[in-house]
Amino acid sequence: MSIEKSVDSTDQLFIRRCFDLAQLGAGRVAPNPMVGAVIVHNNRIIGEGYHAFYGGPHAEVNAVASVLPSDLHLLKQATIYVSLEPCNIFGKTPPCTDLILKHNIPRIVVSWLDFTPEVSGNGVRILKNECREVKTNILMEQGFQVSKFRNTFVRKQRPYIILKYAQSQDGFLAPANNQQQWFTNAFSKRLVHKWRSEVDTILIGSRTARIDNPRLNNRLYFGSSPVRIVLNRKDDLPDDLHVFSESISRKGEKIKTVLVTDQKTTKRNIYNWVIPSQEDDFLEKLMAKCYENNWSSMIVEGGAQILQMFLEKNYWDEARVFTGKSYIRDGIPAPKIPKTPDKQYQIIDDQLEIFYNQKLSYSQ
Repeated sequence: MSIEKSVDSTDQLFIRRCFDLAQLGAGRVAPNPMVGAVIVHNNRIIGEGYHAFYGGPHAEVNAVASVLPSDLHLLKQATIYVSLEPCNIFGKTPPCTDLILKHNIPRIVVSWLDFTPEVSGNGVRILKNECREVKTNILMEQGFQVSKFRNTFVRKQRPYIILKYAQSQDGFLAPANNQQQWFTNAFSKRLVHKWRSEVDTILIGSRTARIDNPRLNNRLYFGSSPVRIVLNRKDDLPDDLHVFSESISRKGEKIKTVLVTDQKTTKRNIYNWVIPSQEDDFLEKLMAKCYENNWSSMIVEGGAQILQMFLEKNYWDEARVFTGKSYIRDGIPAPKIPKTPDKQYQIIDDQLEIFYNQKLSYSQ
């Protein structure tokens, strides 16, 4: 193996560790990105950290802070690995580029760029201009996945949208009589609750709210529950549905509900957005409201009509489709994702397919 390949292999190893660390901030840092950082000297990790909560220290800060006093002198000969480009702007915390320069860390390895307009390559340029060795684009596919919520949020000014549904083996969302029917197993259900802990919002339509009466909270995994968004044009849903209750998450937090209607609602204990559903730009206005509230990710768990609306308007970034083992012969057809799956997993007797709307883009 050549020296160049050996270096690439080592860089990938530590960048993977950054990804693992970054995921520890899932569901707690939005609208900021999940980021992990590792500091290495002679192939030994001397410090590591991740962005743990919104407004808190960034990954690079926590990594430097974790270095033992006896190892601080090694920073001048170390490499800092970061899953996302170090920021160069003052936000709730000082620029991470200043921290790297202050400690004279000579080498920086980055997986993916931060598309925040004020950063967007400027962090890398600042470090290079100060004669630091900077290497980028390491394991870009994984780096893209870790930072997709943030980079979609700042580039498109809307949440990263995940369509999620389960279908029967013969391609139906529900029986013809509209009765609730579970297609997936307990392991898939727990996975869905894990996903809920990682996003800011979850959206359904009025038919799903009325027929399934879901809680839309996270009961089967660690972490918070998302804000619940219910589309109900006529404001005719019963007041005693679970989504209108002041549910308490596992962390003891009240779960917010937003009801989107054509006219102002009289319901209590909820937030109301009046967005006329018949207007062509309904989804654009809905996403703009989410952006205003700093919600950078959304799971759409609606029925066929809601899912089809997002598909037809091309307002989706990812689809997660479960197929159970049961057949129902007749019912409401599931939407068809207009592409082949990018990933496939088997969860006991359930199949999970992941679709991405657009291929990985290396440009900003």
